[in-house]
Amino acid sequence: MNRIKNVFEQKKSSVLSIFFTAGYPDLNSTVDIAEALEKAGADFLEIGIPYSDPLADGPVIQNSSQKAIENGMTVKVLFEQLKDLRKRVSIPVLLMGYVNPVLQYGVERFCSSCVEVGVDGLIVPDLPMYEYEEMYRSCFESKGLSNIFLITPHTSDERIRKIDELSNGFIYLLSSSSTTGKNLAVSAGTEDYFGRIKNMKLRNPTMIGFGISDNKSFSKASEYANGAIVGSAFVRLLDSEDYMDKIPGFIQSLKNGQ
Repeated sequence: MNRIKNVFEQKKSSVLSIFFTAGYPDLNSTVDIAEALEKAGADFLEIGIPYSDPLADGPVIQNSSQKAIENGMTVKVLFEQLKDLRKRVSIPVLLMGYVNPVLQYGVERFCSSCVEVGVDGLIVPDLPMYEYEEMYRSCFESKGLSNIFLITPHTSDERIRKIDELSNGFIYLLSSSSTTGKNLAVSAGTEDYFGRIKNMKLRNPTMIGFGISDNKSFSKASEYANGAIVGSAFVRLLDSEDYMDKIPGFIQSLKNGQ
């Protein structure tokens, strides 16, 4: 059983994933942060590959991407840094980024590098579903990598069923169609959307992301999905000089409200 499936087998609800940008706030901080997050109680991690044109991201993650690029982070540097990842981190790790850097690196080479360092899956929001199915699915599956698709409130039931068929890790539910960093606003429409997905009884677990920043929003999201993903709120924490000391308290505040 792979690491992602193992998490959802062991824990049916309130799964917590944390996103942060590789190379931010310091070029060499990536694995230190990953290790600290596991020790603090995160269930799995999403490491963002910085990109110069991150269209799905709000200002907090855009700023972290820009700073990481200025620090010297590249796909090649990231894989070099992750060579000893599995000596220090045992929970699932996914890479999240845009398709252009993956294509420039080479899809086959990228997937091989993921396997070599122990990455479990990829989230590539702008990779079209049909391109994945026709051109890259065999590469991902032959190397045991999960490809995580995103759905929005506007995604049709037909497309969601197709995504469920193609998925082998979990499905990422965007809480809204906006960029990252907005606070979760659970309106009647949002609850209808979350409820619609829950009632579809998909075969894959679901995680809600975008707008999850505290225990209240994490708990609310966990009512409708297997758990939630926190990104901008954690990246904002990394702005403080003593961020490593603050990581345990941040994770506990998300999980327990304390």
